[in-house]
Amino acid sequence: MFAFNPRDLQRMLKRMGVRVEPLNVEMAELTLDDGSKLVFRAPQAMVITARGQPPMVYLVGEFEKVEPKAEGGVEVSEEDVRLVAEQAGVSLEEARRALIEAGGDLAEAILRLREGRTGG
Repeated sequence: MFAFNPRDLQRMLKRMGVRVEPLNVEMAELTLDDGSKLVFRAPQAMVITARGQPPMVYLVGEFEKVEPKAEGGVEVSEEDVRLVAEQAGVSLEEARRALIEAGGDLAEAILRLREGRTGG
């Protein structure tokens, strides 16, 4: 693997017509075509511009996938769905449905599933 001095790398990119601008970002959201979102919290971000090319935004960091709001207007994260499914011993779809019915309340969803009180 090559080790680059950051200053040398910047000079080399500049000679090639590539500009890199770091961004101070607290949060970034990407909305996917299925309506779900990827939410990045405190990512490293930069805009890369090369001659003759559209600007590119580069995000690096942990993200959470958030499902679209359901009929009840409740956003349910994949992490919450997995937790409820694991705790109640049910499928991901059953856990998602129970979370929506419980208004996003994890404990309520788990109790409903354990007691068999979910619709569907």
